[in-house]
Amino acid sequence: MSDNRPTALVTGASAGLGEEYCRQLAERCDTIIADLATVEGVTRTVEALRQQGPADILVNNAGFSTFGDFGRSVLEDELRVVRLQIDATLELVRAAVPFMRERGGGEIINVASVGAFLNMKQTAVYGGCKAFLVSFSRALQAELASDNIRVQCLCPGLTRTEIHDTAYFEGFDKARMPAELWMDAAPVVAASLAALGQ
Repeated sequence: MSDNRPTALVTGASAGLGEEYCRQLAERCDTIIADLATVEGVTRTVEALRQQGPADILVNNAGFSTFGDFGRSVLEDELRVVRLQIDATLELVRAAVPFMRERGGGEIINVASVGAFLNMKQTAVYGGCKAFLVSFSRALQAELASDNIRVQCLCPGLTRTEIHDTAYFEGFDKARMPAELWMDAAPVVAASLAALGQ
């Protein structure tokens, strides 16, 4: 990440929106793919920011969701949702911002969901995490505007990704949702990047 091209750090890049961000940024950016499911993964990613150089674009996309009644859920699974979507985001933003300030600017994309604004029955923790990301992003943008750092909180609706194909969503029937409500990852990411002039 030492040349003059913009560099991007994209989390959750193995599938879905993260993979699409990598695809659309690949021609213009060097992309780091990071799995933040563990504390070690976050630590390695933060260290990469320090050792390899700052990211001009940080995309906090890593996440997953459980599905079901929170009162009957496995608490450790719910805490993993929080660690991945909130804790990891906070750690990476905190690591990236000083570098971005030093370089005179940057862009942060926090991937939330339209679920941040809805009562997310059976995905209560996921919806709560996304609501946090919206509030955090708004406050962060107010803090960083004078540093030429732009913060975007992407809030897509139902998007065709692998999130609904995990064992957690065994009881979720995608066919019950009208086809016209579903979006594809490519135009969602294209709209996100276009809004930032990428």
